[in-house]
Amino acid sequence: IYTDSLPTGEDTEVIRLLLVAADRYAMDRLKLVCQSILCEDLNVDTITTTLAFADRHNCHQLKDACLEFIELSNFMDAVVATQRLKDLKATCPSFIVDELEKRRKFP
Repeated sequence: IYTDSLPTGEDTEVIRLLLVAADRYAMDRLKLVCQSILCEDLNVDTITTTLAFADRHNCHQLKDACLEFIELSNFMDAVVATQRLKDLKATCPSFIVDELEKRRKFP
């Protein structure tokens, strides 16, 4: 916290926990560092969970990265057409789901 850096090799779950603490205690710089690390670790298996996490903790940088990942990775149709969308609707406000549905390639 005081060195403005994180130990190398931390797993994603530790970074998420640090981000939760940073959000809770208004440690904006730590929150930005954690978001940056999580942005680099996006993948198809965890994208909807990460998007919900980003929304829950007001992580605009991470949320934008998730939406961009979905749009650029041709994963949009898979998100919209599967159970993942229902899960996302349950955990995220409707404006995120609306954003995903607007960006979908096919009606």
